[in-house]
Amino acid sequence: MTAAATPASPLSAKPAGSHLRFYALWLLGIAVLIILPLLFSSGGSLTSFSLIGIAIVFALSYNILLGQTGLLSFGHAVHYGLGGFAASHMMNAVVAHGWPLPLPFIPLFGGLGGLAFAILLGWVMTKRAGTVFAMISLGIGELVASSSLILRSVFGGEAGITTDRTTLPRMFGWTFGPQLQVYYLIAFWLVLSAIAMYALTRTPLGRISNAVRDNPERVQFIGYDPHVVRYLAYCFAGFFAGIAGGLAAISFEIANSAYLGAIQSGLVLFSTFIGGTAYFFGPILGAILVTYLQLGLTSLTSVWQLYFGIIFIGIVMFSPGGIAGLLMMHRPLILAGTFGMMIPSYLLAIVPTAALACGVILTIETVARYSGGDAINLFGVAFNPQSPVTWAVAAGLVVGGFFVARLTWQRIASAWDGAATVARDRGYLA
Repeated sequence: MTAAATPASPLSAKPAGSHLRFYALWLLGIAVLIILPLLFSSGGSLTSFSLIGIAIVFALSYNILLGQTGLLSFGHAVHYGLGGFAASHMMNAVVAHGWPLPLPFIPLFGGLGGLAFAILLGWVMTKRAGTVFAMISLGIGELVASSSLILRSVFGGEAGITTDRTTLPRMFGWTFGPQLQVYYLIAFWLVLSAIAMYALTRTPLGRISNAVRDNPERVQFIGYDPHVVRYLAYCFAGFFAGIAGGLAAISFEIANSAYLGAIQSGLVLFSTFIGGTAYFFGPILGAILVTYLQLGLTSLTSVWQLYFGIIFIGIVMFSPGGIAGLLMMHRPLILAGTFGMMIPSYLLAIVPTAALACGVILTIETVARYSGGDAINLFGVAFNPQSPVTWAVAAGLVVGGFFVARLTWQRIASAWDGAATVARDRGYLA
């Protein structure tokens, strides 16, 4: 019997097609990173894209802990900040001693800075998981953040450590003074880090990390030490977080105590969880969303952190799988051709859901600006926070929007059951 006649032949064609789609997605992502500055060339856009790139690397490194190994850390910014300080000191040392080290290699030293701290304290921290690890990470994070204001010779006190990236040796004639060159440097390290972290998830260490996350007792029973697995994952996460911190130090040309604070750790937690920890692209989506919200909301309202909290609570309550989980829920429907059954219900729910969201926003801004009397501009409509009309409109939008939206959500649930049933009959849902 020849190989062409065996039933395994058609099976081998499917993995080949999936591999082609896999590589096509990566090439598409790289192409997007190259083309973006050509479409949006303003300084503000380039700065935003650079911040998003740094946030993606940081969020992916955090997902090595939370999504892959099941370690909830409240102090992941320690590795990010120490990586930024290590990169800043290295840049200043290159200039002072005249070393022939170009700027594109500096993020690697940031990664080594984050890795060094992970190696030093990670063994003790990863002895236990769950609440114990979370509390230890919180304590270590606050300890290092407060020490950064005391150890001035290392952290520079409140002023931090400043650098000048243009004084380093040039590479290919680039001075890295223009923001465009800095963007492409961050994009290069983003692609390199993302590929490395994805490859890590496909290794035996990545697979056994998933097993430790799900059932550490069974992992120990088959001969692996969960403590060692958690420690190795923690070291990898610290290394890539340090790379993100080094890129931030290059972009801002400064490293200070804000890199190490609880706010930075909270933002990466929000990004990873909102995006979704179950899929590799989840933290990427979360980092993009949170960074854009942070940049946009800080200029619009003084209570932007409250909106982050509401979004986070909503994700935890109604979509624990994050944005990526919501998107992947629809994949079987698309493959089965039943997604069209959902579109009318989704369109029907847009208006009342948007009204509910506007009511919540108007209520928050009315309460926040009531004492000052500052006008509220909600999508081009001006409201006076001290006017009874504003309170009535906010209450009407919240109450009316909620009840009408609830009816449309029930319609979505009914349509989902029908679409999922047809898709299951066609073999696309378990």
